[in-house]
Amino acid sequence: MNLRPRLHTDMLVTVAVALFVTVGALVALVRGEGPGRYDALPFVILVLTCGALHFRTTHPVAVGVLTLVGTAAYYLLSATDGPLLLVFAVALYAVAAAGHLLVAVVLAVLALGGVGFGSLHKANPPIDGISLVLMTGWLVAAVAIGVVSRQRAAYLREAEERVAGEERLRIARELHDVLGHTLSVINVQAAAALHRLERDPAQGAEALRTIKDTSREALTEVRAALGVLRERGEAAPTRPAPEPSLARLPELAERAERSGLTLRTESVGEARVLPAGIDAAAFRIVQESVTNTIRHARARAVLVRVEYGERGLTLCVRDDGVARPPVRQGDGSGIRGMRARAEEAGGTFSAGRDSQGGFRVEAALPYDGERLTA
Repeated sequence: MNLRPRLHTDMLVTVAVALFVTVGALVALVRGEGPGRYDALPFVILVLTCGALHFRTTHPVAVGVLTLVGTAAYYLLSATDGPLLLVFAVALYAVAAAGHLLVAVVLAVLALGGVGFGSLHKANPPIDGISLVLMTGWLVAAVAIGVVSRQRAAYLREAEERVAGEERLRIARELHDVLGHTLSVINVQAAAALHRLERDPAQGAEALRTIKDTSREALTEVRAALGVLRERGEAAPTRPAPEPSLARLPELAERAERSGLTLRTESVGEARVLPAGIDAAAFRIVQESVTNTIRHARARAVLVRVEYGERGLTLCVRDDGVARPPVRQGDGSGIRGMRARAEEAGGTFSAGRDSQGGFRVEAALPYDGERLTA
C-alpha cells in the first residue's frame, strides 16, 4: 500500500489546524483577553501539540494522550484562551477511527474532568453551563464521526474484496472455457496427426496447422483474460482478443470440423443485437457444450439452435453421441460453469440425455437481465 497520499493528507490537515489554532491564539492575545503576563511557554506547548497531529494516523492513542496533556497544560499556563481544544478533538476522532473506541471515551471523559478542574484555577474564570454543554457536544461528535468513518472504511474494503473475488471468478471461468475448448481441439488434432502422419503426410500436416492456429488464438484470449493482472507499465497485447459472441459461431464450427465434428446452426425468430453480457454467456455455453461433446462423446454432428423470443434468447445444443455416461444434476465442472453463467444472467439451464439419443443442453437467457422462471 502506498502511504504517500495518506501522509500528504495528514500534513495538510495538521498545517490547516495549526494555522487556525495559532491565529486564534494570537487574536486573543492582541485583544488582551485574560489577565496576567504573556509567557512564551504556552505558545511552545501550542506548537508542539499541533505538531503531534501529524502522527495521528500511525500512532493514534499516543497522539490522543499527548494532545490531551498539551491542551490541559496550555489552558493552565496561558493567560489567554485559544481554540487549542480543536486539536484534541481531531486527535480524538483519529483514535475512534482507528478502532480504539474505549480509549477515545476515556480521553473524552478525562478532558471534561480536566475542564472542571481547570475552571477552579485562580488564573481562569469558572466555565459556564452552556460552554460545558458545547464542549461535550464537540467531543461526543468527534468520537461518533470517528466510529462512522471506521465503519464506512470497513464497508468499502469489504465491497472492494467482493468485487475482486467476482473478478477472479470471472477470469477463472474465461480461462476454463478458453483452455478447455482449445486443449480438447488440440488433443483430437494431435491424435489425428500421429495416426495420419505416416499414412497421409498431407492430412497430418493439416492437423498440425490446426493445432498451431488454435493454440495461437487461445494464447491471445488467455492474455486478454489475464490483462487485468498485468503489472503497471507492462505492454498490452499487440492484437485485441475477439470478444465472446454468437457472431463467432462460424469460427467455432470451423474448429469443430477440424476435429471431425460437424456443427450446424439454426436461427429461429428475428435476430437482434444482444447485450454484451448475454451475448458472451450464450457463446460460452455453446462453446462449453461443444467442448464436452469433443471430450466425452463419440459424436459425428452437433446442432446449435438459437431462438430469439420476445423476452429472451433460448439455446439448444444437441449431439448424436452415444458414449457419454449418464450425467447427474450438477455433475462436472463444465456443466456447473454453464449453469452458473445462465443463472447469473437471470436465466435457466438444463442438461441431460436427449430423448432422441445423444446429449442435450438448453439455456434460456433474458434480454434485460430480469430473472426468468424455471
